[in-house]
Amino acid sequence: MKRISTLLVLATLAFSANAAQPAKEQPALTGCAAKRQAIVEQIEQAKAHNNSNQQAGLEKALSEVDANCTDAGLRKEREQKVLEARHEVNQRTKDLDKAMKKGDPERINKRKDKLAEAKKELQEAVEDLER
Repeated sequence: MKRISTLLVLATLAFSANAAQPAKEQPALTGCAAKRQAIVEQIEQAKAHNNSNQQAGLEKALSEVDANCTDAGLRKEREQKVLEARHEVNQRTKDLDKAMKKGDPERINKRKDKLAEAKKELQEAVEDLER
C-alpha cells in the first residue's frame, strides 16, 4: 500500500510538471479522472523511455485507481490532508513562538524553517483539494 501511495505521489508530481506544457483544449479533469489521466500519461512516458519497472508500477497504480478510487473518497482524503497540514502549521507556529521567547537564534531559525516547510505542505494540500 505504501508503494502504491508513493507511485501515486510521483505520478501526481509528474502531472504537475506536465501542466506547464501547452493545453490540449480538453476540459479540465478533476478527482479520480484527473488522477487516472496523470497515471496514464506517466505510463506513456515510461514506455517512451523503455522503463519497464516504472511502467509496471504505474500500471498497478492505475488498476488500484480503477478499482478503488471514488471522487467522494478522494475528496475526503484530500480534506483530511488539509486538516492535518493546518494542524501542523499551528503546531509549528507555537514552537516558533516558544523559541522566540527563549531568544535562542539557532532554535528560532530551525523553527522558522520548519514552519515554512509546513506552510508549503499546507499549500500543496490545498492545491490538491482544488483538483
